[in-house]
Amino acid sequence: MNQKQKTMLKRIVAAAIVYIAAAAAKKMNVFAGMPQPWTELVVFLIPYLIIGWDIVYKAFRGIKNGQVFDENFLMTVATFGAFGVGEFSEAVAVMLFYQVGELFQSYAVNRSRQSISDLMNICPEYANIEKDGQIEQVDPDDVEVDDIIVVQPGERIPLDGVVVEGESMIDTSALTGESVPRRAAAGDEIISGCVNGSGLLRVRVTKEFDDSTVARILELVENASSKKAKVENFITRFARYYTPVVVIAAVALAFVPPIVLGGEFGEWIQRACIFLVISCPCALVISVPLSFFGGIGAASRIGVLVKGSNYLEAVSELDTVVFDKTGTLTKGEFKVTELHPAGISEDELLELAAYAENYSTHPIAESIREAYRERKGSLAEAETQKANAGTAEIVLDADNDTIKEVQSKEGVQGVVRKPLIDLTRIGETNEISGHGIETTIDGHKVLAGNGRLMKSKNIPYQECDGIGTVIYLAKDGKFAGSILIADTIKPETEDAIRGLKAAGIRRTVMLTGDRKAVGEAVAAKVGIDQAYTELLPADKVQKVEEMLAEMTGKRKLAFVGDGINDAPVLSRADVGIAMGSMGSDAAIEAADIVLMDDNPAKIAGVVKIGRKTMAIAHQNIVFALAVKAVVLLMGAAGVANMWEAVFADVGVSVIAILNAMRALRTK
Repeated sequence: MNQKQKTMLKRIVAAAIVYIAAAAAKKMNVFAGMPQPWTELVVFLIPYLIIGWDIVYKAFRGIKNGQVFDENFLMTVATFGAFGVGEFSEAVAVMLFYQVGELFQSYAVNRSRQSISDLMNICPEYANIEKDGQIEQVDPDDVEVDDIIVVQPGERIPLDGVVVEGESMIDTSALTGESVPRRAAAGDEIISGCVNGSGLLRVRVTKEFDDSTVARILELVENASSKKAKVENFITRFARYYTPVVVIAAVALAFVPPIVLGGEFGEWIQRACIFLVISCPCALVISVPLSFFGGIGAASRIGVLVKGSNYLEAVSELDTVVFDKTGTLTKGEFKVTELHPAGISEDELLELAAYAENYSTHPIAESIREAYRERKGSLAEAETQKANAGTAEIVLDADNDTIKEVQSKEGVQGVVRKPLIDLTRIGETNEISGHGIETTIDGHKVLAGNGRLMKSKNIPYQECDGIGTVIYLAKDGKFAGSILIADTIKPETEDAIRGLKAAGIRRTVMLTGDRKAVGEAVAAKVGIDQAYTELLPADKVQKVEEMLAEMTGKRKLAFVGDGINDAPVLSRADVGIAMGSMGSDAAIEAADIVLMDDNPAKIAGVVKIGRKTMAIAHQNIVFALAVKAVVLLMGAAGVANMWEAVFADVGVSVIAILNAMRALRTK
């Protein structure tokens, strides 16, 4: 309980004590013989002002600012009316119980916010800079890119960076919801918000604090409430018209019947006051947003960031989920598994591919270069053995980027560093989008890419039927062979598809640029309904457009991708879900929902959370309106008194809030 809530609790207790004393005095006729009704009015005004002065103040401030019709106005008018007809005790009781409800509401909202705050408690308080051998704590905002910071055991990592010294296990649970720590050593990238384990790390900062992962995530969570679901916007619009209508109805109830039918004004004014108390829309105004806030908190607990309640509503209506393959359903960890040379040796085939892909940052290119490094390493080991016989020795350097060429033991001249890839051998290089690379190596024109590249250059080639990505190579217009590169399916992918089917998702689709055989094999293995293969980036957008055109009614389509190469498709889908890659900027920017640990199995969990949240919101709307409608009719007919009115307002609000908080506990 925060300080504001504690103060309110003290006011409630103080007002309750004075109110009970005044009610007891009235019961025992203590006020007999004193000037009436002024004595009783003054006595009951004391607890009323203790508990209700802020409500009255807010009501008059709203009138002054032109925002008349809100719950403060309703409570003020209703209690003033009760005082006006001599119902002093009831007026105080209404305000007292209303403030009890407000305290409970404040506590519930604060608890929901605190739950998200605890789950996302990733904001660092300081960063350690080493100066003159001493550790100095500074504000993370004061650290610049390329500064070296020191992260001691047990400290939260304050900024994104690269480890330059040290080794440790990193606790990523605040970001991913997973308890298994990750190893970090020199050369590894680490992100802010995680907690360092037992080892001391020195980290070179790669982003300023405002651009860091932790800052972006906190901004995302803070802005989530601004993107409201349709049902929230409905409640806002409903309250805007509902409150003036009930005020007008209360005024009519107070004056029309006694004028038309005759009778005491006091009785009808009392009914009008009861009518106003009943009609207060607190239960709807707070419980529906609280339901969505709880749902977003439940998603955060499992390491999923939802950018707004509108996306939580959309995900509850999902009918079709479309997946990118690489990095989403598969690990994106490519390895060269087969070499099929044609007219050249395996070594030359791999060398041509490594040189052709030298400037590419694609994971497939990385796997080819890695295979080339490993093969050079194997050659170096073989040459090392020959050195004992007096022949030349070639060994791989420690940084794996150069080769040491050492002369034989007979007349050693020293060590000559020879680059692993000699850039002087590479001429003009062009990337052909969706096809591959065209380059010049040692004066020879080399092509490296997919089958479309070979066809576009009219080069006959031998197709490779292996399961995986195939790179075809040509040298001087002649087919030189193919390289098969396999990607591993994520172990949780099959569970993800089964979970979506169990959650009621009607159709799952995979889009990939891979060959038909590869795409269909992956789809069949993981249980995806339909696979579209050999697609260019623009083709993926077109396919999603076609599927969206097929959607009818409230059915929605989600696209799941890595958030880097799939930004156009993520933006076009009803719901864009990104593999967060531990909080990459591109994923957070492009998507509506971010899976912080790249686990597609959590999508089914978000669907369940969204559906439970929507169910709770609808339950609260129906319950609140139904109870209020019944008690309003009772109040207008004179059957309900102020105590039924208090239940219809405070009681319904408390029950709706308790129901809304169930969203936070969604498993």
